[in-house]
Amino acid sequence: MISKGKLLISVPFMMDPNFKRSVILITDHDLEEGSVGFVLNQKSEYKLEELLEDIGDFSADVYIGGPVANNVMHFLHNVGELIEESIPIARGVYWGGNFVAMKFLLAQGVIKKENIRFFLGYSGWSKGQLQEEMDEQSWILEDVDANYLFNHDVESLWKSVMRSKGETYSALSEMDGDYIFN
Repeated sequence: MISKGKLLISVPFMMDPNFKRSVILITDHDLEEGSVGFVLNQKSEYKLEELLEDIGDFSADVYIGGPVANNVMHFLHNVGELIEESIPIARGVYWGGNFVAMKFLLAQGVIKKENIRFFLGYSGWSKGQLQEEMDEQSWILEDVDANYLFNHDVESLWKSVMRSKGETYSALSEMDGDYIFN
């Protein structure tokens, strides 16, 4: 069942370049309003220090959260008790919070790279749209593990999450979706 804190794993044959071999964390799901999430495994060309001032020596990759509002920065973190207004998503995962406080904590070295991830844009679905995509079997649902976000190589995240689902999915993770066009 789709809910906040679930992962969407794209099926191996998804051709949409925004979501091909992607893992998305659902951060909001409302039957009337729709859904919001962030692609966890697509790095952008930017580094945080190119986009934000007053963060001290903090250097981090910035990820492409999705194709919607890609001029807006979001952040996911595991220090919800330190950043006021953080929204709990799952055990050890929070979304946003007080932006000024977050920047101060970065500059002071309180928040480390393994505590936070930055995104430009987000992935969004209107009312019923994500359920339709689930019914079309475009996505596989999985529970989130905070380690996927903060302690995992993003290059291999899609395969790792697929493998964690068992033998059938492990075999699917080895398939190259492009072969159907050869």
